[in-house]
Amino acid sequence: MKSSIRIWAMGVVAAALTSCGGKFTVTGQIAGAADSVLYFENVGLDGIVEVGSTTLDADGQFSFSGEAPEAPEFYRLRIHDQIINVAVDSTETVTIKATYPNMASQYEVAEAGDNQVIRELALKQIDFQQRAIALERDGSMNPELRRDSIMRMLDRYKSEVKSNYIFKAPYKSYAYFALFQTLGPWLIFDPKNNADDVKVFAAVATSWDTFYPGAVRGENLHNIAIEGMKNVRIIEARNQPRVIEESKVVQTGVIDIALSDNHGKTRRLTDLKGQVVLLDFHIFAMDESPARILMMRELYNKYHSQGLEIYQVSLDSDEHFWKQQTAALPWISVRDADGIRSSRLMIYNVQAVPDYFIIDRGNNLVKRAAQMSELESEIKALL
Repeated sequence: MKSSIRIWAMGVVAAALTSCGGKFTVTGQIAGAADSVLYFENVGLDGIVEVGSTTLDADGQFSFSGEAPEAPEFYRLRIHDQIINVAVDSTETVTIKATYPNMASQYEVAEAGDNQVIRELALKQIDFQQRAIALERDGSMNPELRRDSIMRMLDRYKSEVKSNYIFKAPYKSYAYFALFQTLGPWLIFDPKNNADDVKVFAAVATSWDTFYPGAVRGENLHNIAIEGMKNVRIIEARNQPRVIEESKVVQTGVIDIALSDNHGKTRRLTDLKGQVVLLDFHIFAMDESPARILMMRELYNKYHSQGLEIYQVSLDSDEHFWKQQTAALPWISVRDADGIRSSRLMIYNVQAVPDYFIIDRGNNLVKRAAQMSELESEIKALL
């Protein structure tokens, strides 16, 4: 039977627990959080599991304990959306001191070791995200230049983390932690489509095999790396020049997209010929997503009976989250697993997401968002 592959992100971490018979303790103090509920959570490969919680009093003292694992395990302390990641290795005590409401960045670890390094990585990730957001919002730069600048920044960050943290000690819990850091909704290291990133996952997987034989995390890393190698070979094969038979060329004014919808059925954009189509590139994990979906619902409810269809391409990295978000949507919802690195974004010259296009009944691309002053009027004109 093929092993399942589970990919999580920091803030979202961990595997099934295996006890070595002892106990571990995570203890400390969080200032400025009186009457707040502090959650202690094990974030497994199958989801977040609450281990314990406590309502903090004025002095902010807390203490949580659990069965010590045989391989490094990951937990998190959380108040609302403020998270401190904690690694536990065998029987030990981890002491955390933090200040709320910015405890994700304002915390200290008393003991030297992996958790000190995890703190370094967490702060680097926060700084990287803030700089990327600042670039994204820089109105003095055109979209293409902004995207190029962010990608260069991403490459530098990955190079530093690989050299100074992952390859330096791939068996360490902080190396494992580094693999699953994110930039917004996307994994910084892409184990599905990037050949170099697949090698990073494979290096940690091999190291964990040596130091923690039989650990669920190591097995899962191997599955991720193997699947990534297959994907990379497929992508490379697709990029090879090939001859297309003239009889199979579809005459249309729009470049076709063929992706699986949220029910597992392949949906082709060109199959919608005869309808007016709103082609939407979307990320459900973005803050503005709910308002955008509400706007599209209103348009769909108003004009679908007259011939409007929506073909929405999700670029979310989390497939389960995407399926949850689209379960009740009435239009065509597909997902591009390549995310922001998708070739479809380049083909349609999408410089920033979200973005949308209008396609007429003859399958001709008419306008993109930047060319329209009022979307509803453009749709009505084509119906």
